[in-house]
Amino acid sequence: MSRKKRVHEEIRTDAWQEIFSDTMTLLLTFFVLLYSISMMNASKFKQNAISLQAILNSESGKSVVDLSAKSGGASLVRQAQLAATPNINTEDIYKKVQSFIKDKKLGTTVVIKTDNRGVILQLRENIIFTSGKADILDKSKPVLNSINALISTLPNDIVIEGHTDNVPIGNTNYKNNWQLSSDRALSVLEYFVASKGEGHPERFSSVAYGQYKPIAANSNDKSRALNRRVNILIVANGKEANTK
Repeated sequence: MSRKKRVHEEIRTDAWQEIFSDTMTLLLTFFVLLYSISMMNASKFKQNAISLQAILNSESGKSVVDLSAKSGGASLVRQAQLAATPNINTEDIYKKVQSFIKDKKLGTTVVIKTDNRGVILQLRENIIFTSGKADILDKSKPVLNSINALISTLPNDIVIEGHTDNVPIGNTNYKNNWQLSSDRALSVLEYFVASKGEGHPERFSSVAYGQYKPIAANSNDKSRALNRRVNILIVANGKEANTK
């Protein structure tokens, strides 16, 4: 057999089928992708935008997606930045809180403390509540708004702690001081998360201590007033809120 004839026999006449099959597969993939994009709801789009923004911000520090929540809420871009930011340690939190309290002239209203869990912003009962009640007073809202502005800049978990004195509760709304301290802590938490639209509500929690974590002896009116308080704990370095 001549060389020319052998070459002719080796030529495949069905090669177009493989090219056609690959082309159809690519087209199918393309149309499935278009369909999935068309079915994407607003929530999915925002989640994808947040993820993209977090990646781009970490690399360039610039904002390319500007999706904002409703009035009073934190921007989704800000939420992504907080989610991608590691917790700040106790020393750095304390410095930031101390500077903020000084700038806002809240030194006579807010007491700053630290313990093995993190930094505590302590508010006396008479600043935010009427005796025996858990409704936030209007006069206290500017203070809470300032604190909300502060904790909005931090990625750390926030624990709201309710405390009372040891005098038995004397109204029909609450059976004991535990219930009162629980409602007070929850009222402050809901103010931050619901009223102020604080982002990442999963980092917020509340706890009721009642009369059982006093900071004074409960021996007179002055010391009992010190024990009636709400603490806003900024948890440092991912520590558990109940370690102390």
